[in-house]
Order: sequence, then C-alpha cells, then structure tokens
Amino acid sequence: MYKYFISIFMLFVLVDGFSQQQKDSLKPKTKDSIIYKTKYGLRLGVDLSKPILDAVNADYSGLEIVADYRIKKNLYIAVEIGFEEQTTKEFRVTNSTAKGNYARLGINYNVFKNWLDMNNEIYVGYRYGFAMFEQTLNSYTPNVSDADNSNYFLAQENLNSQTTTDLNAHWSELIIGFKVEVANNLFMGFSGSYKILMAVKDPNNFKTLYAPGFNRIFSTNTGFGFNYTISYQIPFLKK
Repeated sequence: MYKYFISIFMLFVLVDGFSQQQKDSLKPKTKDSIIYKTKYGLRLGVDLSKPILDAVNADYSGLEIVADYRIKKNLYIAVEIGFEEQTTKEFRVTNSTAKGNYARLGINYNVFKNWLDMNNEIYVGYRYGFAMFEQTLNSYTPNVSDADNSNYFLAQENLNSQTTTDLNAHWSELIIGFKVEVANNLFMGFSGSYKILMAVKDPNNFKTLYAPGFNRIFSTNTGFGFNYTISYQIPFLKK
C-alpha cells in the first residue's frame, strides 16, 4: 500500500515539474540592455569669427553670444544676439558706417544618430533675424555732367557726415552646421547660412548697405553668413 501511494506521489511531482518547464519555455525572453541617457540643458557660447575678423579688419568690430536649449531628443531652440559696426566703402563714391544690435531666433534639428552616449550634432535649422541700427554717411562723391549731359564725371568729395537713426531690417535664414563635444560639456561648432532679406528701412536719399547680423545688402536682397563657435552646456537633467 505504501509503495502504491509513493508511486502516485512521484507521478504528480514529475507531471508538475514537466508542466512548469513548459510554462517557462512559453514565457517571452527579455534581452539584457543598457539605456544611455542624453543630457538636456542650456548651452552658452560665443562666435569666435567675430573677434578674429575684428583683429584683421580695421573697418569691422563685433561680438555675438550664442545659446540653445534642448527640448526634445533631436530638437533645439536656438538664439544668437550680437553687436556689429561695419564701414562699407564703395570705390571713390561713398563711405558709410552701420552700427547696431541684432538677434536671430529659431530652431535646430539634429539629423546625426549618435553612438552610445555621444552628444554630437549635424543639424539643419531656421532663423528669423532682426536688427536695430543707425547708418552714417561719412563721405560721398556725386556724379556731375557737362552742359549737354553727354559726359559724366566725379565731382569734389563731400566730407559732411550724415547720421540716420532708428533703422531696422528683418530677414530669414536657412542653416546647416555641426557641433562636436571635444570635452565634457564643451562644444566646438561651425555653421553656414543662406539669408533672405524680407524688409529694410533705408535712410532718406540713400540706401542701407549693411545691416548688423545680416551682413552686406546686395541688390538681390540675399546673402550668406557663417559662424565658428565655442560653447559650454549646463546640464539640467538626463533622459
């Protein structure tokens, strides 16, 4: 009798063990993985091209502060604020100086897929830019003609300067650039932009030749720009 009960008990143990193995084999297998979190925070820096240009060009001075803030994995809010003073010389005709402040506001989208915990960028972006400035006509040489208007020649140079204030300009920019983390939270970057002038206020009887932040204004109302930046990120969180 005891052998009979022992045999039945062993049978139940074997069946239960077999059913447990079957259940374990049907459970979905999970892979061990490591999740690398990326840093979110405010990044502040300067455009190094401005002091370099200031050092090599006596007709220019300027400073630009750059900043961006990461709002999503690949999306950044970006802003550049600066000051420029540029003297523009048209050969033997005009000499004028534009001086004022500007700002550019927009977004950057990172199209680069980083490895592991890298934090580099190759991005495309858009900016809306505006400037408030004054322009001084330092000197000019008018064209005059003879009695029958058959010949034109340059008259004597006029050195009486004229300053017009409360000028402004508005434009759009399409941007492509990159940023590389060269040390912990320290970034070097370069970008180029294509600018389209939307509106500009000209002085009376003269044309605005240079707008701070936009650069030289040509007849096509388009232009190009670039910057070379160094910036530091203040990380607020990781996710």
